[in-house]
Amino acid sequence: MTVLFSLLSRSDSTPLNERSRAQGFGLDNDGNVIEDPSADPSNNALEGNPNLSFEHWGEYWRKVHGPRFAHVEESDDKSLERLLRYDQLHRFAPGPTSFNAPPYRFPVDDEGKLWPTIVGHVPPYHRPAWDGVAYLHFERMDDMGLVFGNERIRQKIVPEDHAMFRNIAPIPAKQFIVLPSIADNDPITLVKLHARKTGTTRAQFQHWWLHEHAAVVMQHTGGLIRRYVQLHSLGPTEPGEPFYHPDASKFDGVSLLNFASLNDLEDFLRNEDYLAILRDEEQMIDASAGEWWTTISMTIVNRMTHEKTTAIDDRPQPFSGLESL
Repeated sequence: MTVLFSLLSRSDSTPLNERSRAQGFGLDNDGNVIEDPSADPSNNALEGNPNLSFEHWGEYWRKVHGPRFAHVEESDDKSLERLLRYDQLHRFAPGPTSFNAPPYRFPVDDEGKLWPTIVGHVPPYHRPAWDGVAYLHFERMDDMGLVFGNERIRQKIVPEDHAMFRNIAPIPAKQFIVLPSIADNDPITLVKLHARKTGTTRAQFQHWWLHEHAAVVMQHTGGLIRRYVQLHSLGPTEPGEPFYHPDASKFDGVSLLNFASLNDLEDFLRNEDYLAILRDEEQMIDASAGEWWTTISMTIVNRMTHEKTTAIDDRPQPFSGLESL
């Protein structure tokens, strides 16, 4: 199974020196690229009130953009049938992240007493680089090109992307289902973005990750992990290569761990099983170069039957590019 795992950040008024923006993204009310997003937030085409930006973006992405993407205008247009599944993974701010994970720590004075006021004692908020993921499944790489090469996508969805997002970092990947889902709609997904350690090739990392580390995870699920998937990046790694993206190229793989509830995820992150997984990750993964966060999973399109474990010898192939993307 080939997937396109696109990291997304919303179009908002964050200064350009605080969050990256892809060329041509983030439009004003006249449809032009906003030169300085922080100069006049009210001129943002998606939402002019910065207090509503995150909420409105999440609602629009699910309730408007999702149905628009899946809407077929012409009866003879069969291109979308090549898309087997489309999930939106919305980052859930109250959930655990690599910046703030259980056990949660609250500020107290030198005697361990609670402060009588939170004023001056509110811990800083560390925002992850991304607000969500578009997670699309295809049988083969060519199918991905057919879907995104369709004129409806080019003329009506791509312009919408430029208005509602400030960055899209696509990671084409080979998907390995290590632990298939039974429920097929587990609501909580922990997304972990992995970068290999310096001195290690992508091929070496991915071989270790699939053939050695996966077994460690399976031995330490704590009875709480409902689904475990590895996405092995097929994308280019060097500037100048076709379809290179500076943000997507940083990651050699993505772990997806699914849970039945947020409490199950928090319990898992507190137990010894997760510590054993972290210790094993230290062999080949540069934790400082990646991040992880909690998402709410929402399925927009699903033409797939129940998942099955991927054959262990089904190795990734080099990325050859998609002429229509």
